[in-house]
Amino acid sequence: MSEIKELLDEANKVYLANFKSNSWFGRCIFLSWYCELGTCKFCFRSTIKHKIKHIDRAKRKLASVLTDALLGVYFGWRIEFLTGGYGIFPFEELLKRARLVSKIFGEKIWINLGTLKEEELLQLKPYVEGVCASVETIEENLHNDVCPDKPIQPYADFLKLADKHGFKKSMTMVIGLGEKKEDFELLAKFIEEHKLERITFYALKPVRETEFEHVDSPEIDYYSWWIAKTRIQFPKLEIISGLTPKTPEYAGQILKAGANAITKFPILNKYGNKDAHLIKDLAIENGRPLTSRMVKCPDKDEIFKLLASYDLGEELEVEMKLLIEMYLRKIEKNLSKQD
Repeated sequence: MSEIKELLDEANKVYLANFKSNSWFGRCIFLSWYCELGTCKFCFRSTIKHKIKHIDRAKRKLASVLTDALLGVYFGWRIEFLTGGYGIFPFEELLKRARLVSKIFGEKIWINLGTLKEEELLQLKPYVEGVCASVETIEENLHNDVCPDKPIQPYADFLKLADKHGFKKSMTMVIGLGEKKEDFELLAKFIEEHKLERITFYALKPVRETEFEHVDSPEIDYYSWWIAKTRIQFPKLEIISGLTPKTPEYAGQILKAGANAITKFPILNKYGNKDAHLIKDLAIENGRPLTSRMVKCPDKDEIFKLLASYDLGEELEVEMKLLIEMYLRKIEKNLSKQD
């Protein structure tokens, strides 16, 4: 029996001893595409800062953000977190959007909006359950090279502040940036020190015009090694693991490795297509069926009825209906190809 198979089997046993067997699909809801830092060497935002003359064009309209949330509720996609680039909105607008997204989901949400001030956290408290620190990679020298303007220490301080006020805490880590397996001990120490309840792993997606353009995404065995090691050492930690558009076949193994959920799959463009079917089938084959819908034909009338129940106002409803119809046309096209 290979080392990775033994590790996956152990991680799967640990998972099933602590969680229900099902899994779910999580979506980040983006507020913007611009970031005033724009210097993380693997991120697409590092390629667009100099191209955007009018930052307003990089902001998503409120109707677009709320449509994402509404469809998430309808399809059973849980929100991973509300996120966006640094410096795109004044805090009052972030607060409004967090409040409305929370209203649609009917529960407090998670956010990944950089480091926030204490008074800002307190204002978000009625709508936000947890905060996420975009650590990205845990070894300090590598981190400082890859994310030169986003040091780890301010995030560590922020997590302590969030803990002081009763927020749940999470972090992100991108696998494939140059980390080594021995860095796992640094990751474990960070999780323990900050009493994290959640972690999101991402597999590096090479982005054109970045320094990582020609770096391959991590192999599935290496990627799932990180997930499995984390699951075994932290049996009750919620683990969310990202796919890339080119790696839907990773879904089964990362769930076997102990992930609670999958994320980072462009579901609104690929709902009902062959990749969505593959993810659904792999989840079932590995004993981890998804509670989230990815292939079942939606009902427009049901979605519009759900929208009306939130009483968001006529102007927003009209805008959201147009967006819903646009997404449903994409979905219908995908589904027709599977017939």
